[in-house]
Amino acid sequence: MGKRLIVQRRGRGGIQFRSRDHLKRGPARYPHWVGLGETVEGEIVEFLHEPGRWTPLARVRLEGGGEFIYIPPEGVHRGQRITLGPGGSPATGNVLPLEMIPDGTLVCNVEIRPGDGGKMARRSGSYAVVFSHEPGGVVLRLPSGKEKRVSPRCRATVGVVAGGGRIEKPLVKAGNAWRKERVHPKRWPRVRGVAMNPVSHPHGGGSHKRPGKPTTVPRTAPPGQKVGHIAARKTGRAKKRAKF
Repeated sequence: MGKRLIVQRRGRGGIQFRSRDHLKRGPARYPHWVGLGETVEGEIVEFLHEPGRWTPLARVRLEGGGEFIYIPPEGVHRGQRITLGPGGSPATGNVLPLEMIPDGTLVCNVEIRPGDGGKMARRSGSYAVVFSHEPGGVVLRLPSGKEKRVSPRCRATVGVVAGGGRIEKPLVKAGNAWRKERVHPKRWPRVRGVAMNPVSHPHGGGSHKRPGKPTTVPRTAPPGQKVGHIAARKTGRAKKRAKF
């Protein structure tokens, strides 16, 4: 009898696959009670480090009371005052609706729906570009190169997410890679199934490094069989159709 598959161990919910919630600083979201209709000012009181996020965080204290954590852009500093709402200027660090941000401006932590707190362009060094303002909404050019149209009432932070250039520094040794991955709720390193024994994985065994059988499995497959292309609509390279 071989060992359990990683999908089986992950489904069991062991300590190796649980999120280390005690290391979390809190949700990095825009407050839903300010910045949508009225304009509020705040001050950056401190910068925070959250293991596993790879992006610095900033704690902002509002002038009317209360505070929240948001993703700061490059160029902001402690003690800087920022503006949340439609009455602010498109300066670095301010949070404005997209309808108030000019075309060509670099923004980050963009909302998909007004009031969701920010969903897009949140990684270190990433940004989206306000491409154009149209009657159907504001067109954004995302970090992936795709264009997306969102509501003009969606909020965004002016600037580029701080912490850019993180992937340019080499890890040098496996110990650094292990410390980088251990804060995430997943198992590392990831071993290929074809490199295992047949008792340890459905793709294992044989004198070759290929599964040796179709890798498409149904959605209702049991955990010991549910590896490969799960409920795939199609696999392989798309064939070019001849034009007549």
